[in-house]
Order: sequence, then structure tokens, then C-alpha cells
Amino acid sequence: MPERAREQGQPGQGGAGPLRRIGLAEVYNPSMLPTLRPGDQLIVKWGDAVRAGDVVVVRHPFQHDLLIVKRAVERRAGGWWVMGDNPAVRNDSREFGAVPDELVVARAWVRLRPPRGIQPNVSSVAGWVLGAVRPLVRVRPLSRVRPRSASAALSRRFRAR
Repeated sequence: MPERAREQGQPGQGGAGPLRRIGLAEVYNPSMLPTLRPGDQLIVKWGDAVRAGDVVVVRHPFQHDLLIVKRAVERRAGGWWVMGDNPAVRNDSREFGAVPDELVVARAWVRLRPPRGIQPNVSSVAGWVLGAVRPLVRVRPLSRVRPRSASAALSRRFRAR
């Protein structure tokens, strides 16, 4: 089942000022592993500018009532090429091609991970607190990196992970 996003906080649904453009999305499948897990919540900004490497919420090109969470890889003639971080799941542009700009509806800012399997002790709770809220940073695609040497290629690969 593809990811779905809650419609809360979309523009035009109440609220005032810039907070009206903030909302939540929830991940429902493993297409964005290891970055996002099923059950993770995302704080998104509806209508925000997108750059390559951003995690985005898009309307599925063949089913516009379905919102999916993917990574914007690059701009193409038809719009954004989006892919999941998990190469084993192909519900992305490899199946449906580039996504037109008007179907890219939000950019994810922060991942909120729900507590799962934590023990009722201080170290377990502290570990969850440290990893539960994490900003989503832009990832530069490795395919565009042209290193000058083998050591430069290795160091760039480590930084990209």
C-alpha cells in the first residue's frame, strides 16, 4: 500500500498566516526505507519549493486522490523524477514517469518516529527521544557526483549515507 498523507493543514482549510501551510503526512509502506519507516509521521509544508534530494508528498499521477511520499531526484521535461529510497519497491517514477509540478504538493521538513518496542527504562526512553524527531535533510544523488580520485569517491559515498 503506498504512503498516504493526511489532508490536515493544507492551504485553504482554515488557520491563519504561514501555519496554514503546515500539515502532517504518515508513511504506510517501506518504499522510503531506511530513511522513513511505516508509521513515521512527517511535518510537511504544502506548496513549498522543491529541490533535488527533498522528501516530497505527491499526488499519484494515475490516482489523484492518493498522496505518496517519495524523494525528488531530478527535474525532467515532464516534471519531477521521484523515487523511494528502497530500491526493491518500484511504486515511483520508474513505473509512472516524471510527476508534473502541479502534482508535487508538499515538502517534508521533519520526521517524527512513534515509540515502538521501547522498554520502560531511562536509557531506552532516552534513546527514543534522541532519534524520534529528526529533520529531513536534502540528499544529493550519487549519480551526479564526479569525483577526481578514488579517495574522493569513497569520502563522498560515506557523506551521502
